[in-house]
Amino acid sequence: MTADSHMRRRSFLFSSGAALAASPLLAGIGCAQTSMQRSGPAAPTSPAAAPTSIGRRKLGSLEVSSVGLGVQNMTRRYETLVPNRPQMIAIIRAAYDRGVTFFDAAEAYGPFEVERLLGEAIQPFRDKVAITSKFGWNIDLETGQRRPGLNSKPDHIKLAVEAMLKRFKTDRIDLLYQHRVDPEVPIEDVAGAVKDLMSQGKVLHWGLSEMGLQTLHRAHAVLPLTAVQNEYSMLWRGPEAEVIPACQELGIGFVCWSPLGVGFLTGAIDDETRFAQGDIRGVESRFSGDDLKHNLALVQLLKQWAERKHATPAQIALAWLMAQKPWIVPIPGTTQMAHMLENSGAADVHLSAGEVGELNSAVRVIEVRGGRLPEQVLVLSGVEAPPKK
Repeated sequence: MTADSHMRRRSFLFSSGAALAASPLLAGIGCAQTSMQRSGPAAPTSPAAAPTSIGRRKLGSLEVSSVGLGVQNMTRRYETLVPNRPQMIAIIRAAYDRGVTFFDAAEAYGPFEVERLLGEAIQPFRDKVAITSKFGWNIDLETGQRRPGLNSKPDHIKLAVEAMLKRFKTDRIDLLYQHRVDPEVPIEDVAGAVKDLMSQGKVLHWGLSEMGLQTLHRAHAVLPLTAVQNEYSMLWRGPEAEVIPACQELGIGFVCWSPLGVGFLTGAIDDETRFAQGDIRGVESRFSGDDLKHNLALVQLLKQWAERKHATPAQIALAWLMAQKPWIVPIPGTTQMAHMLENSGAADVHLSAGEVGELNSAVRVIEVRGGRLPEQVLVLSGVEAPPKK
C-alpha cells in the first residue's frame, strides 16, 4: 500500500477527539514496518482492573462487547509479515482495558499459533472475557500440517477441542464454531459431538460459519446455536438476503468477519495502491482496475459520513453494521494499536433511525464490482474464505 493511503486513515483518527484519549497508548507505536523492528515486554494489565464499557450485545444468551477483536492476523498478516508478538499481546490487553470482551481465533490461524498468542494475552483476565475458536479444516492435530479438504468427524472434533484448551491454557471455549461445513459428516453428528463437549463444560456455546440455510436449521433443531459468523460489510452484503433473516427468526446472533473489507473501507486503499508481494488482496479483482475505481464510491460515501459524524470511515463502517440489528457484532482485526483504538471507538458513534435509513439507501445504490478470492487460495493463505456456491 502507498504511504499516503496510511496517512489518510491516521489523519481521520487524530482529527477526532478519540486521539486525546488514545495518546498514552499510542506513545512509541509506529507504523507497521517500524514496529516489526522493535521488541519489548507487553504492557501490563491488572487482573482486577475493570474495563471501560463500550456497550454490550447479546449473541443468543452470550453477552459480549459491542465490538470484538479478531486476532487472526496477529501471527501473520495479509502481506505474510510476522508481527511483533509482545506488541500483539499489548494490543489485546489494551483492547480489554477499552472494554472489548470478545476475542476471535481459530485452530486454522497459524495453524495453532493464534490460539497460543490469545491464550497468553488474556491470562490476567480470562474469566472476564469470551473467547472463540473454530474447527473443521483437515489439520493434523500434532504437526499443524494442512491436509486436503475438511474434517468434522465427531472424534476429531473432540480431540481438536482438547488441543485448543491446552493452547489457550483454559478449561473451556466460550463459543466454538464449525469453521466450514463438512459435506461428509451430517450436521446432526457434528451437533452431537459439540453437545457432548458442552455437557463436560469444555464448550459453553456453539455456532456455524458460512453454512447454508438448510444446515443452519438442521443444526439449530438438534442443539440451539448461539451465533453465525459470516463475512459481512458494506463491501460484501450477501448475508442480508437470507442468513440474517434466518438468524432473526431463530434468535441466533450474527458475528461479522472482515467487517472493514480487509482494510478497503478504512480509506487505506485507493486507485494508486500497490500491494506487497504475497498480499492476497493483490489478486482480488474487487481491488484492482476498473472494479476498484468503481468500488471506491463506497469509500467516498464513508468519508462524507465520517465528516458529518465527526468519526473515521472505519468507525462509520462498523457503526453501520451494528445499526442493522442489535444482535450483530463486528470483529475487526488489526495489528496496530491505533487501529484497535479507532475500531473500538465505533461503539460511540450513534446513528439515528433516520440516518440509518439514509445511509442504507446510499449503500444500496453502489453495486460492488469484482470478486473475492477462490476458497482454495484463501485456505492456503490462512484467512477466511467465502462459502462455496
